[in-house]
Amino acid sequence: MNRYAVFGQPVSHSLSPHIHAAFGRQTGIALEYTAIECAPEAFADAVAAFAAQGGQGSNVTLPHKQAAADLCSELSERAQRAGAVNTLARRGDGWFGDNTDGAGLVRDLTGRHGLDLRARRTLLIGAGGAARGVAPSLLDAGIGDLYIVNRDSKKADALADLLGEPGRAHARYFEDLRDLGNFELIVNATSAARGSGLPSLPMSLVDSRTACVDLSYGEAAIPFLAWARAAGAHRSVDGLGMLVEQAAESFTLWHGVRPDTDPVYAELHARHAALVTAD
Repeated sequence: MNRYAVFGQPVSHSLSPHIHAAFGRQTGIALEYTAIECAPEAFADAVAAFAAQGGQGSNVTLPHKQAAADLCSELSERAQRAGAVNTLARRGDGWFGDNTDGAGLVRDLTGRHGLDLRARRTLLIGAGGAARGVAPSLLDAGIGDLYIVNRDSKKADALADLLGEPGRAHARYFEDLRDLGNFELIVNATSAARGSGLPSLPMSLVDSRTACVDLSYGEAAIPFLAWARAAGAHRSVDGLGMLVEQAAESFTLWHGVRPDTDPVYAELHARHAALVTAD
């Protein structure tokens, strides 16, 4: 049985093992998929040990996505553009690195939620591995200007430079937010609920047409989505659909078969809704 995993810290909450098990049952592919927690300083050794034990592929989540790119002997074009990797695939004695986050986000927003992303003035909050994964795909999907803000302004500058579109991608400071006007799409790519809390965001960023998207799901998405609803956003979307769609992209890379994401998303969404109702 081929071995797969997701690496992260924390990672015990991850739904990826459940998602890939469901994809395996659906496609008739036998696989083992586990969650492996490791600190940043132990990440390279953990991935090497996984490969030595027969690991064929893995997903990579917070906080290892940029470090994962350094472990690869080959990168896909989208991983190169992102400077971050969320999917590793064994190729000979080395790793091939890909980034499926952006494709997963765009597929979820346009397909499942019916959002037309074209020409949307967009605010991206965060400039770490998650933001790097989705920014190129958002630009490719035809959004308008992309404004990137981050607590560490140097990271926002670095991401804007990496994207290579100075006419569309702009780095800004958090203190600039009150002067930027409103946006048609706001994407939260921070791990706010897991760290020091959601940054203070002015409600003037939102109007009645704004769609607000958190790349996290479950409890981690609650602070930002609550702010979005309080600010009067037209739509608020968590990262559950993106998670399922990016997993399908990884599964296709590993197995050459694309799973049907709708039943897996429907089951997880119903489970999450039941938990919220119970609370």
